[in-house]
Amino acid sequence: MGKALIIGAGGVASVCIHKCCQNSDVFEEICIASRTKSKCDALKAKLDGGKTKISTAQVNADNVDELIALINSFKPDVVINLALPYQDLTIMDACLATKTNYVDTANYEPLDTAKFEYKWQWAYRERFEKAGITALLGSGFDPGVTGVFSAYAMKHEFDEINYIDILDCNAGDHGYPFATNFNPEINIREVSAKGSYIEDGKWIETEPMEIKRVYNFPEVGEKDMYLLHHEELESLALNIKGIKRIRFFMTFGQSYLTHLKCLENVGMTSIEPIEFEGKQIVPLQFLKAVLPDPASLGPRTKGKTNIGCIFIGKKDGKDKTYYLYNVCDHEECYKEVGSQAVSYTTGVPAMIGAAMLLTGKWNTPGVHNIEEFDPDPFMDALNKFGLPWKESYNPDLVD
Repeated sequence: MGKALIIGAGGVASVCIHKCCQNSDVFEEICIASRTKSKCDALKAKLDGGKTKISTAQVNADNVDELIALINSFKPDVVINLALPYQDLTIMDACLATKTNYVDTANYEPLDTAKFEYKWQWAYRERFEKAGITALLGSGFDPGVTGVFSAYAMKHEFDEINYIDILDCNAGDHGYPFATNFNPEINIREVSAKGSYIEDGKWIETEPMEIKRVYNFPEVGEKDMYLLHHEELESLALNIKGIKRIRFFMTFGQSYLTHLKCLENVGMTSIEPIEFEGKQIVPLQFLKAVLPDPASLGPRTKGKTNIGCIFIGKKDGKDKTYYLYNVCDHEECYKEVGSQAVSYTTGVPAMIGAAMLLTGKWNTPGVHNIEEFDPDPFMDALNKFGLPWKESYNPDLVD
């Protein structure tokens, strides 16, 4: 069917590559490229021998010319960007220059400010449209599946959706006093930033971790969760009919928050460079170097994740509530693909989004968020490739 260039060789990329190989009718050939070629070679060695043909390459994703040269030599039908969010725009530039479809899982944020929003990538809309290629933004879980869930609810369950609460619960235990389940730098930037939600078309800002709720998650139990800013709020507010309010909550244990507060108080989470022994270092990047590598958490992590959306709206003039969610087991994920569930829940949808483009099921040139397409083939693929969804018509609501 087609060829995919996968940029990145971390935990999410590893899952995505496993899943491309499981879906070899669509992914006939993949090239894994990263700054560290040995990581790509290790993934190839693990998965070689199946139907999908695998090659590897070294590339610096900050360098547009290097990216263009690689795309021109491999000639992929789609580029799956699983590098860092700071590199979204250079990879999009290279896709534009070579007229290649683009998929990512997280929106752009500049290196010098912890501000993630879609405006930088949305600015590419006309250029992608003119080039006749598609950029699919945010094909992870949140953003990603949460957008597909919203489109599915809109298509099948509601005439209008007024309230969406996105709930992200990771009840996994890795046994470390403090570690992050994905890139520590991105994770800590996200949780130490101010929270925000959208109400009546406006952003309402909150202090970091100011709004806390306790929620009883199906198959997991009661957990503390906190309101965070999250990028999909911005696109869902535009694309889902009838929205009055959208919020995003994520669970954190007390030990994590205590460690984070302490690190914050001593300046270790800062992204401002400081002078140390004659060199400029960024404290948060140094902290990343001393924390456990998220990829190493797989064999240690036990427990489940539960990520989903609670919708409140109207159908045939009547009020209605609906909850769509997925429960994923860390140990099952590790058994299947050698990674924990946080990488799994992002890597699987990245593969599915790319498959939607390769098979032509989703094919509208321009820059699009995932909820703008027909959700049904994506929802079917979630069930098929390891992220089965569940639904409830009488969920506990978040006040």
